[in-house]
Amino acid sequence: MFYLHDEKNEKKLENGIVRTVKGHLDDLMVCELKWNKGMVGAVHTHPHRQCGYIIKGTFEAEVDGVKQILRAGDCFYTEADQPHGLVCLEDDSLMLDIFTPHREDFLK
Repeated sequence: MFYLHDEKNEKKLENGIVRTVKGHLDDLMVCELKWNKGMVGAVHTHPHRQCGYIIKGTFEAEVDGVKQILRAGDCFYTEADQPHGLVCLEDDSLMLDIFTPHREDFLK
């Protein structure tokens, strides 16, 4: 399977973040997220394990009540049902979210 950048399937979320599903299998999904300063991914949980990889920008991440500043090249990981969230600290920030299994709710 291939995903070409020209195959736009961007979705602007309620909080202004723009999410693009880059590809998925039953047990894996990769999403690109575009953020601007002040945008918030509120603390939440879901039954998927997740890795967030920062490509560009700066974020304040919270995982299970612990906060950490993340910059390009940094990651965070969550177990299933572990509370986590992000606050973007810089315009034109970009990250990848990797989920296992895939997020069926993102495909609707």
